[in-house]
Amino acid sequence: MPPFLKQILPQLEALYVCYNRREYVTPDPLQFLYDYPDIRDREIVGMIASSLAYGGVKQILTSIGKILDKMNPSPYKFLMQKELSDLKETFRGFKHRFTTGEDLSQMLWGMKKMILEYGSLQAGFLEGLQDENETILPALTLFVEKIKGYAGIKEADETHGYKHLLPYPNKGGASKRLNLFLRWMVRKDAVDPGGWDRVPSSKLIVPIDLHMHRIGLALGITPRKQADLKIALEITEAFREIVPDDPVKYDFVLTRLGIRSDTDMEGFLKTCHLSRGDS
Repeated sequence: MPPFLKQILPQLEALYVCYNRREYVTPDPLQFLYDYPDIRDREIVGMIASSLAYGGVKQILTSIGKILDKMNPSPYKFLMQKELSDLKETFRGFKHRFTTGEDLSQMLWGMKKMILEYGSLQAGFLEGLQDENETILPALTLFVEKIKGYAGIKEADETHGYKHLLPYPNKGGASKRLNLFLRWMVRKDAVDPGGWDRVPSSKLIVPIDLHMHRIGLALGITPRKQADLKIALEITEAFREIVPDDPVKYDFVLTRLGIRSDTDMEGFLKTCHLSRGDS
């Protein structure tokens, strides 16, 4: 771990206190989860919202809203009442960049089958989580494989949209959206609503996007230029050194620096460099 991370812990904590509030969430797909106090609904909404979190934020929020309008007031009850053919008909014509209504229906069907087998998505996820696992990567990989397997589509036959919607975490990509989903569901504070109380936050992986990658480079946490699985694990390990039980604690507030215009990334980075004695 870069030794200066401990030196900038006060700056990280100050950032957390300032920005880790719901008033700084919007616009973000996370905002949809707050409308679902029932964890059976929330975990389904979380999967939908995180899986579609690519592209422009306005388009993301519009697409998620269109889906949930058809599933409300209870996405869980909606899903339990539908067959695959019903889902395909309901979402016929849906399009979110690479993702079609067919792709979405296949994912929802896989989620339903997992819930029917295990009782919940969390229980299905826990099937692959072992105490000796340092991170959630093995469990997340099995989780995705099972959801895809329930849909009965072989990897070679997947559409590009379906592969992008639900990527395999062990293929080398950062799996930002899946790790974002887990942050939302596992952590519980003023921003992350939680609900998956049987998954340890200590095993979470930092969701790597353009903003977190830039911060990692600027702070010297990583020299890697490609935002892939290696960089996600590298940055996670660095934060685990200073927050062992919650390595993704600062993800939300750090990414706000790149997302919102009412924050000051350059000022934060300058303060951090001064704290470690940079000239």
